[in-house]
Amino acid sequence: MTSPNPLRRHAGHALAGVLALAALYLVTVVYTFGEPLLAGTLLLISALALWTYTSARTMALRYLFPGIAAAVVFVVFPMVYTVSIGFTNYSSTNLLDHDRARQYLLDETFQAPGGNHAYTLHADGGGHRLRLVDQDDETRVYLSPVLSLQALSNTPVVLVDGQAAEIALGEPLPLKDVIARQQALKALTLRKPDGIDLRMASLRSYAPVQPLYEAQADGSLLNRDTGARLRPDFHIGFYVDPAGERVQPGFKVGVGLSHYARIFTDSKFSEPFLRIFGWTLAFSGLTVLFASSLGLLLAVLLNWDSLRFKGVYRMLLFLPYAVPGFISILIFKGLFNQNLGEINLILDGLFGIKPAWTSDPLLAKAMLLIVNTWLGFPYMMVVCMGLIKSIPSDLYEASAVAGAGPLTNFFGITLPLILKPLTPLLISSFAFNFNNFVLITLLTGGRPDFLDTQVPAGTTDILVSYTFRIAFQDSGQQFGLASAISTVIFLIVAAITLVQMRFTRIAAQETR
Repeated sequence: MTSPNPLRRHAGHALAGVLALAALYLVTVVYTFGEPLLAGTLLLISALALWTYTSARTMALRYLFPGIAAAVVFVVFPMVYTVSIGFTNYSSTNLLDHDRARQYLLDETFQAPGGNHAYTLHADGGGHRLRLVDQDDETRVYLSPVLSLQALSNTPVVLVDGQAAEIALGEPLPLKDVIARQQALKALTLRKPDGIDLRMASLRSYAPVQPLYEAQADGSLLNRDTGARLRPDFHIGFYVDPAGERVQPGFKVGVGLSHYARIFTDSKFSEPFLRIFGWTLAFSGLTVLFASSLGLLLAVLLNWDSLRFKGVYRMLLFLPYAVPGFISILIFKGLFNQNLGEINLILDGLFGIKPAWTSDPLLAKAMLLIVNTWLGFPYMMVVCMGLIKSIPSDLYEASAVAGAGPLTNFFGITLPLILKPLTPLLISSFAFNFNNFVLITLLTGGRPDFLDTQVPAGTTDILVSYTFRIAFQDSGQQFGLASAISTVIFLIVAAITLVQMRFTRIAAQETR
């Protein structure tokens, strides 16, 4: 038995070391960007990868690790992150952490007492010079050194006395050239000979500026303009002034179970939540019932031996599934248009009616079920056709000898034999439609809205679209509350799925 090549072994160890260092660098960068949860996840995966591919005892795990790592990053991590956000006040007004919100306030400035300084911009060689004139005393003139407005630093630019400096300046640049360099001019800090700093106050002037807030030892911020103190309130995630007014920006803080309590106890959220939950259950259940029933019926018909051109029928009936779903949804949205849609034009021509598909709650729900059934039945049809093909033909022959008809064959042979293998698909279809965000958003947008609610909620909203509207359409964009609702939806779907699987298992045992 030959020993492994030492050079190859050392090269493998060196490569593992380099990859480990690169992973640590990536983890450090992610952590410095304020994402400790993601950094911890990457660190865990990197450590497991290093152990998996360097240990002789994990040979079998090496083939499974890429899939496991992908599941952790793209499935487990988003779930954990969503759940964690549900315990915070994260929203459009509370995006930053406390340190960044504090630094934002410390970076604010105000115009200190002192005169404005009108300026002109002059070209000088390959750069530019600023000439400033004190508006209170026009005999005080200041000049800047030659500036490169393309490569600026944070160091203040020291001005010199323009009367003493004998520097010949050309004509001032026109206003359009000044505007073109406005961003660079805003970034400049000019320091007068007496030590006063000037910042751009308008398009034509610089003025003395000072930091608006000064940090205090007790954690508060002193407003140097008004003398008021801002104190951080870690219950609401804002700095507040002595009058109790919140000062933007807010910062993220933990709120515990308050979002979950609001969902079920605050009538503003609980009332539409319960109504939308009921419609979500009905929508998912009826969609599965209609799509599977239609798909099963067509599968049975297409397995009829005497039917001619079965291949053509299969192809035509499968086309709705082959067309991308969002395209079909948008086409149906046009077909159901109350004034110009082809469906209403036909109904108006035949019966003289034009149903308000998008403004009447009941008709809007019926429209959703029709479209979703159209999108879902081809897949059910194909699956049922395969299951029916797997049934032994001897059973049907024996049934024919006994004089049984088509209905007897269906309820006595076909349905019992395909129901068991079809049940997992029905359960997964129910779970999918429970979160069928694309259909609701593209076809109705959740509308028509409830008229008696304070939050954006519609009669055709399901829980996931309701969550989206709270997160991105409500005032304040309450991401924390939306994450809490998403967690509740996940638990509901998981519970319903487990119950369905439990009943299915019991039914299968009773059948035996």
